[in-house]
Amino acid sequence: MTTSADTVTEQVLHLLELLASGATVADIAATTAPPAARDLALRIAHTRDVHQHREAGLTALLDTSRELATEHDPAQVLEAIVRRARHLLQTDLAYLTLYDAEADDIFMRATSGSVSAAFQSVRLALGDGLGGLVASTRKPYWTADYWSDDRFQHTGTIDGAVGEEGIVSICGTPLIVESDFVGVLFAANRTARPFTREDVALLTNLATLAAVTLVQTRALADAEHAVQALKEAHETVRQYAAGIEKAAAAHDRFANLVLGGGGVEGITHAVAELLGGWAVLLDENGAVRSSTGPAPDLVRSPEAQLLQDRAATAGGRLVHEGGTYAVMINAAHERLGTLLLGEVGSLHDADARTVERAGMVTSLVLLFERNAADARQAERNRVLSDLVAGRGTEAERVQLARGAGFDPVVVPFCLLVMLGEDTATTRALIMSASTAAGEGSLVGADDDHIVALVPASDADALAKSIAARVGRRSPVTVAGVGPVAGIGGIPAAHEEGARTARALIALGRRGQGAAATQLGFAGLIVGSDPDVADYVNRILAPVLDYDERRGTDLLGTLEAYFAAGSSPRHAAAGLHVHVNTVSQRLERIGALLGPSWQHPEEALELQLALRLRRLLVAT
Repeated sequence: MTTSADTVTEQVLHLLELLASGATVADIAATTAPPAARDLALRIAHTRDVHQHREAGLTALLDTSRELATEHDPAQVLEAIVRRARHLLQTDLAYLTLYDAEADDIFMRATSGSVSAAFQSVRLALGDGLGGLVASTRKPYWTADYWSDDRFQHTGTIDGAVGEEGIVSICGTPLIVESDFVGVLFAANRTARPFTREDVALLTNLATLAAVTLVQTRALADAEHAVQALKEAHETVRQYAAGIEKAAAAHDRFANLVLGGGGVEGITHAVAELLGGWAVLLDENGAVRSSTGPAPDLVRSPEAQLLQDRAATAGGRLVHEGGTYAVMINAAHERLGTLLLGEVGSLHDADARTVERAGMVTSLVLLFERNAADARQAERNRVLSDLVAGRGTEAERVQLARGAGFDPVVVPFCLLVMLGEDTATTRALIMSASTAAGEGSLVGADDDHIVALVPASDADALAKSIAARVGRRSPVTVAGVGPVAGIGGIPAAHEEGARTARALIALGRRGQGAAATQLGFAGLIVGSDPDVADYVNRILAPVLDYDERRGTDLLGTLEAYFAAGSSPRHAAAGLHVHVNTVSQRLERIGALLGPSWQHPEEALELQLALRLRRLLVAT
């Protein structure tokens, strides 16, 4: 009996030692102690394990609270929440959805352990799936086998996302702060693992802590945004005040420039100095009027041209593309030019208004310049009108011409008559022609055409050059006459020029330039003093020279050929030679006159020259 009592005592002491050492329930259940003592020890061990688990959960919650307290970015807070939930519950994954009040559903916001893109972007309507049920009831739900649990409304979208992630068991609990529903926190496994009430309680406590932290973080972020907005508003007011001061200074500077007699060059330079970078003023034709910097190729680039087109439709407002700005210069709905700026950074509203004000002041200056130029041009027009009409004595006309900047006595000169396509472009045509004619010329309007007196001796070359240069934007037909025989020859030269210009158009040569002497037989008609011998020699010169050098009679063959109706056989009969001989001579004629000598126009010129030569010889 003593031995048996001692044995029981030893077994009980062993149980106590196991409990004191923190032995597991399995270790205690494996002892040979009496059943009553072993059952009591098992209950004590289970109670100890529950308390230890709760203590570990509370410690983990405290650590989580400390971690969340250090986060101020809402996105980082959400990541920390799901990361902690997965760690505390030892699940395969954890995730968090937020409530969208406008859509009245919840959407995935943060995950830990997820591998499916479809799952990470899923949205749940309230009532759909386990999460939708938690969101609609504001109560936690959990299941050890989601697929066989019929408490939840399964949908294709949700089941597809859950299936792609491989989830089997899920526990979800709502995030609620002061009756405000924030979202749902989930813990899940890819195996059929049941969740204990302790697991649910731990996840619920974590969800409560997370909801409070999330709301506080949002409030802090809202406060920071409000402070930042206040700072930005203060900075906006400061910049606005500075902009007003800067705009006032720019206005004063522009006004002083104009009142001081300054031109658009001064305004362009002032804009560049006020805003930094470079500035370029282009005229209505896109040519550089004044510049402070960039290479011409930048101004002529497709990007700059596109910017000018945009500015033309912006109603005087500033437009920009990349780092280049542009504003159209206009007056009375007419485009006078474009102001371009570059390398000025990002312009604030006040700076943009400064550029627009510069454009407005520039348009006024250009308008004043144009009015003055129109007055000067009107005087030139009157001078030209008197010269072409021959009004007054020659001495008076010479004085008028010299007063307008043209001297008809010192150098030889030619007269040009120009016909444009559109009479509305007369001013632009005069400006372009004046630029092309150069210094010492006199250009103006007379009735429906433009007249120019230009120091030159080759009327044909001058007419071709002016037509090419002035007609780049709109075709212009130019007739050249000269050299003109002094001031007294201007009226006759003007009449010849007008006839020649109309003849060019009638001959289908609109938009070209030429002198009457270069119009073939038509020049004999429109010219004031037609030189028939010169015309005959110019047309037949290659054949005449060949006959004179070789002692041949190709000219006779050419006459016989045309007399026979352009038939080699009939020409051979008239010449009393073999048809092959005529063919060989015609080949030589073609080599001398060119391959197109039998074309109707050239053939007509040749036949007329042949007939006129006979008349000259006969007289």
